[in-house]
Amino acid sequence: MEEAFSPLAGLRVIEMSHMIMGPSCGMFLGFLGAEVIKIEPPGGDKTRQLGGMGRPMFPLCNRGKRSVQLDLKSPAGRDALHRLLREADIFVENFRDGALAAAGVDPAQLRQRYPHLIIASCKGFLSGPYQQRTALDEVVQMMTGLAYMTGPKGRPLRVGSSANDIMGGLFAAFSVLAALLERGQTGQGRALRTGLFENCLLLVAQHMVQYELEGENPPPMPEREFSWPIYDIFTDVHGKPYFIGAVTEGHWAAICLELDLSVLLHDPRLATRMDRIAARHWTIPLVARKIAQFDMAALGPRLESLGIPFAPVAKPCEMYADPHVTRPGGLVRSQCADGSSFRAPTLPFEVDGRPLDAAGDVAAPGQDTQAVLSALGLSTEDIARASGCSA
Repeated sequence: MEEAFSPLAGLRVIEMSHMIMGPSCGMFLGFLGAEVIKIEPPGGDKTRQLGGMGRPMFPLCNRGKRSVQLDLKSPAGRDALHRLLREADIFVENFRDGALAAAGVDPAQLRQRYPHLIIASCKGFLSGPYQQRTALDEVVQMMTGLAYMTGPKGRPLRVGSSANDIMGGLFAAFSVLAALLERGQTGQGRALRTGLFENCLLLVAQHMVQYELEGENPPPMPEREFSWPIYDIFTDVHGKPYFIGAVTEGHWAAICLELDLSVLLHDPRLATRMDRIAARHWTIPLVARKIAQFDMAALGPRLESLGIPFAPVAKPCEMYADPHVTRPGGLVRSQCADGSSFRAPTLPFEVDGRPLDAAGDVAAPGQDTQAVLSALGLSTEDIARASGCSA
């Protein structure tokens, strides 16, 4: 049997973070085999208490981590944290500049005190005029133009997930991996800073560069100038929406033949790709009427065999019934401390042809405090003082 892919096994991560960006970084490192110890305040991370769309944030982004409760307002709690950092390889945090210094763990001082430590700071902005601003995923999407590009003109919309937070955590983990490679040569750690704003800026860079090269701001994606003759959402005979695209000459010909629209192939007004794009105002209604006569359950496999891009317009909940998602290794189950469980994806790549099955369960607040701190030599009384619990 092949060994599990755990390239970071033996490394210890101390994580002091909340919400999504910082926890995502720790989660990704944990999925690669690192031991991740999440530091929670007395009563637990407040993200645990969120409801609605915030309900899945904590369990999803904190799978497989150990939970240690520390009261960093107390000398005993700060001393315990430093004991952990002394033996750690990586420190992940996502608090405002100055907040950690107030808790006795100023990143600048940590660099001097623990030169081997890699510090990954997940912030709203990199150093500069905005670095003290409060940032949220929605804030940076508005600031960078991503929301403008997502919604129709005059109706900016954020994308439908915490994409920047998750991608920001991924970039933080990516920078940590690079620093680990360097540390293997130099023995020295690094202070790394990842910005939610700069992450979002990279997402809109394609639109920035279009302006830079052409001198015109591109319109929002819903009103974009099309590059292909078919690139739209249609409904089938049951009224179910599907996206279908024709992005090559072969796709155009295949769709016309499949939909019994071969007359379009011989229309002199549609001789070139630019002709077909210019004619979208009258060709797309023809295509839509034809597709509305089909059941996509039957048409879909034929489009797939022809190599034509298509997709149902699905809801996230429908992924639990998708055969590709539910194939072995597609989802990994995690157990919560209250007895509930959930299935979710892990890292989206395969190793030697096998999907990763890394995930882990979700610890209760402070579940590992005793075990982790006693291993550092703290007594029961010391642990009670450090965690903010009475002895």
